[in-house]
Amino acid sequence: MTIQMFEKPLGMRDDFPFIAKKKAELRTNGTSIIQQAGYDLLQTPTLEYYETIGKISAIADNALFKLLDSQGETLVLRPDMTSPIARVAASKLLKEKMPVRLGYYSNVFRAQKREGGRPAEFEQMGVELIGDDSLYADAEVIILAWTILKNLDIESSRFVIGHTQLLQLILEDFGLDQQQIEQVRSAFVSKNSVGFESLVHQLPIEASSRESFIGLMSTSTVEEWQQWIDPHNAKQSSLFEDMKKLKTILERSGLADAVTYDLSFNSHMTYYTGLVFEVYATGSGFPLGNGGRYDGLMKQFGLEVGATGFGLRVDRLLELISAVSEQQDHTLILFDEQHEERAYDEAQNLRQQGTRVTLQFAPAVMALDEFSKHFSKVLRLEGVK
Repeated sequence: MTIQMFEKPLGMRDDFPFIAKKKAELRTNGTSIIQQAGYDLLQTPTLEYYETIGKISAIADNALFKLLDSQGETLVLRPDMTSPIARVAASKLLKEKMPVRLGYYSNVFRAQKREGGRPAEFEQMGVELIGDDSLYADAEVIILAWTILKNLDIESSRFVIGHTQLLQLILEDFGLDQQQIEQVRSAFVSKNSVGFESLVHQLPIEASSRESFIGLMSTSTVEEWQQWIDPHNAKQSSLFEDMKKLKTILERSGLADAVTYDLSFNSHMTYYTGLVFEVYATGSGFPLGNGGRYDGLMKQFGLEVGATGFGLRVDRLLELISAVSEQQDHTLILFDEQHEERAYDEAQNLRQQGTRVTLQFAPAVMALDEFSKHFSKVLRLEGVK
């Protein structure tokens, strides 16, 4: 197949000037908030070893971009940011600073199927709080994500919160083995209520308990979770009490109307081991981001500590940010060879006054009238027509 000169690899996109500008503004605003919250920004390599990050990452193997280095080692383009940051945090330098708060704004790569129509490269912005296993750390990252969205004027943001470990314990109470639990989780991830109800009749659940089991998929408040909590199970009770405390903290911080507590909520990212959440907003058909607790991932790097965080999709945030008119003061100065010096002096004077100025040698422009329409003001020096 012949590759045309204007084609791009599947899933790759060009950022034209307007989008590039909006991304730069978003990055500045978002990372400023992250740093104000006490997080240090870092950057990890674009390439990682497949044997470490590639295998540890929760991204499917067929979605990884793989290549070989000169020594024959298999590398991957980083498919997410959590795994590389966990690797960095486990190093001696940062291990001695626990808890450590790290933030990032980076691009990630995930191969797409030809019919998928989704980007294979996109930017993520987020944080990881490593070395704190308390519910206060979970509350901190949720509030920080909400603060970023609020400052980006995405007012309709909504968080859906679940708890992977608590759900595991409840499913075990229904008498399910791990294989059956994974079947249920898959149905929850796909949000397929019809398929879930069909699955229920295939599982070894007593007829008297089926209605209660199906009810797992329709909760929206923490209080509704209590009907499945065994008061004699200390672990369940402790996790449930943590969720009630979390609810109080979030409400106190202004998120009372922004949170839904869905006990059946699960992430496709398999390294989450505790609280999990996704972020939505009116106007987007996809989650803006996701996050949660991933203590189990840290163990794979030899670190027995708690860890939680979130990542926001920059491309999806851009779709929701109110468009700012590009017809701001932008002056075009057209000059010819005889007026070059005057043009430069005029441009310098206007720029010192804060005006955005494009200085253009007029004879080099093929369609002068069309070109001039992109500016709010046009100054044609004497001799330019």
